[in-house]
Amino acid sequence: MASTASSLFDAPDSIAKAQIINKLWEPLLVQTHFQNSEHPIGAYWRFYQLECERALHDNGRHVLERTHQDLLDIIHSLRKAETRDEIQRALRSKLTKPHDNEEELLDGSVDFAANIWLMVDFDHIQYGFSGRRQLHWKSEPLAKCLCSGFPASPLLGHEGVKLQRIFNAPNLKRIARIEIVPTANLLDHLRIIDDDTKLCVFHHVSVLGLQLHNTTFPSGLIEETLRTLALLFPQSDTATRDYCRELQASYDIDPQLALCGHLKTDDRQIEKFIYWHDRLVVLKQAFDEATPRTLAQWWYDRRNGVQWYTFWVAISVVALTLLFGFIQSVEGALQVYGTFRGEQHQ
Repeated sequence: MASTASSLFDAPDSIAKAQIINKLWEPLLVQTHFQNSEHPIGAYWRFYQLECERALHDNGRHVLERTHQDLLDIIHSLRKAETRDEIQRALRSKLTKPHDNEEELLDGSVDFAANIWLMVDFDHIQYGFSGRRQLHWKSEPLAKCLCSGFPASPLLGHEGVKLQRIFNAPNLKRIARIEIVPTANLLDHLRIIDDDTKLCVFHHVSVLGLQLHNTTFPSGLIEETLRTLALLFPQSDTATRDYCRELQASYDIDPQLALCGHLKTDDRQIEKFIYWHDRLVVLKQAFDEATPRTLAQWWYDRRNGVQWYTFWVAISVVALTLLFGFIQSVEGALQVYGTFRGEQHQ
């Protein structure tokens, strides 16, 4: 029977997974959250295994963890709000031999555990450019470090910014040509990349539900993150459900992304968003400035109802003019042909 004592190189089985999630979050909360789910947080386990592989690259010389239990022990210390120095002193006392990269080992071990628990990319295990945003956690309390990564003081103004119902993920693709790219790093949520052609979206809705009462995060951050997902992926919208199925097929995202509910008009006000305010303002600007290039984009682009109506009336007039012109041409050709045939028979 597998357990948390197994190697990080080995993917945890169902028994080990149950042990791990009950250590990561409150068992009662886990039981309540997933009582009707056959495969809870499947997307999280793919993230978990990938991060274990990243941490153990180069024969594991950058972290001390070797088993799932080693990782959970550090996460337990983080959950108790032990300081970084306290955790590192405890780890140092367990070393059985000196290491040339001892400080790197200690730093990498703590950052790795924090990443697994919070799904926030900390500055650990650098072996190439990832393109992801990272937090540099030094000696301050972890909660204070997270506050610096998710500031609650918006810098951009929002005059004239309205988050209409048309502002959602399917229309970002159809109108603004902005593709959704799922991310497992909360720091990258709603970040526009690749010349405004891709939008990073933190899709781990199941994990967000388990983190709602985690006081290590800034107050209200997790709840607001869920609201941004309800804004972009309204559950009641058929096109959104279809788009989520496309994303599921391409990226294997958390299925709960399509079940975030929807926001009422009052909840869609930009002033209601604090942590993600600036990124929403930038995203809305990119959406508003996009101009249709194809007939399909014109059809879906109903941001300006009068312009949309005028355009399609004009298209209809042109189409009907061409159709009637074609019909008249055919009738004229048939008349000429009939006259020609009549003259031949005379």
